[in-house]
Amino acid sequence: MAKSHRFERILLTNDDGIDAPGLKVLERIACQLANEVWVVAPLLDQSGTSHSLSLHAPLRLSYQGTRRFAVTGTPADCIALALGHLLSHDKPDLILSGVNRGANLGTETVFSGTVGAAMTGLLFGIPSIALSQAFTDRSAVPWENALNHGAPVIEQLMAQQWPQDVCLNVNFPSCAPGAVLPLKITRQGRGRLEGVSVRSENDPRGLEYHWLQLRRHPCTDEPGTETAESLGGHITATPLQFERTYASASMTCENRIFPLGAFDSELQRQSELP
Repeated sequence: MAKSHRFERILLTNDDGIDAPGLKVLERIACQLANEVWVVAPLLDQSGTSHSLSLHAPLRLSYQGTRRFAVTGTPADCIALALGHLLSHDKPDLILSGVNRGANLGTETVFSGTVGAAMTGLLFGIPSIALSQAFTDRSAVPWENALNHGAPVIEQLMAQQWPQDVCLNVNFPSCAPGAVLPLKITRQGRGRLEGVSVRSENDPRGLEYHWLQLRRHPCTDEPGTETAESLGGHITATPLQFERTYASASMTCENRIFPLGAFDSELQRQSELP
C-alpha cells in the first residue's frame, strides 16, 4: 500500500535555476512529504531578483519532465505562473523555495530571489517556506545538512499555527553534518551585508563592463538573530512578512501633522532669493 504523506501537493521553485543542485535536494525533501511534487523554476540563474515580476515581457514555459517546468523569468514569475496557470484549479498545500546555494540571512533576505518567491506565495494565500544552505567553501557546499534535516524541519514548522501573512525563512548551518544543532525560531537582525561594490573592467574590444559584488563584514548580531544562531550551528527559521514599517520611527512622528503648503512655500521663497 502506498504511503500517505502529510501534503497532497507541494510546489517547488528556486532562484539558482532549474538545473541547480539545491533544487535536486529540495525535490528529494519534498518527495518525503507530498503525494505530488511540482517544480516550476527559472530557466537561468535569477539570484538577487527579490520579488521582481516580469510585467513588461512575455514568459515562456518549457516542459522538463513530469510536473517539471522551466520559466524564462524570475522566481516570483514562477510562482505567479504556476498558481495562475498550471495549478490554477489544483492549488498546492505548500510552497517551498530553494534550497539556495548560500545563506540568506539578515539584510540579504531583501535581495534574495529564494525568499522573494516564498513571499510571493503569501499573495496567493499559500503557506510558503524559503530554504537556504550556508557554506564556507564554495566548492564543498554541505548539502547533507539540508537533505538530512529538511523534511523534519518542515514538518515541525507546519505543525505550528502561523499567521496567514507570514512566510518562513529557513537556513541550514555550514558545519559538519554531525555538528548540526536543533531548529531555533529567530529574528532577522542585520546580518553580515555591509554594502554593494562595483568592479569595472574592459572587454577585449575595449568596452567597459561592470560586476556587482556584495560586501560583507564579520557578524555583530546578538544571540537570537538568525545570523548569530546559524554561525553557532543551529538550523534557523525566521518568520517574515511584507510589513516593513520602522515602528519606533513611525511612533516618533505619529502625531505630527505637516501642512500641505509648507514645503511649496519654502521652495517659492528660495526661488525668489537673489
